[in-house]
Amino acid sequence: MFFLLTLPFRLLFGVLILGFGLLILPFLLLRLVLKAAILLVALPFALLAVAVALLVAFVAVLCALMIPLLPFAFVALFVWAIVRSSRPALTHY
Repeated sequence: MFFLLTLPFRLLFGVLILGFGLLILPFLLLRLVLKAAILLVALPFALLAVAVALLVAFVAVLCALMIPLLPFAFVALFVWAIVRSSRPALTHY
């Protein structure tokens, strides 16, 4: 019974909403086109920023892992320099 009593209002508001929906559709399409154009312009810059951030993060992790190994690298360098300088020359005059 309630459905039958509210049917004229439902039909009226349904037609109004459909009419306004058809009026607003071109603006929604224009909004979609503008957002797509902005996305196509901004996407390369965003991808470049992501690539730079990944490179910086990789370098930071590499430094964080390699800095504790620097004393061992200096010891190995000194041992190599001593061994290299104490080798006899292979050339004969």
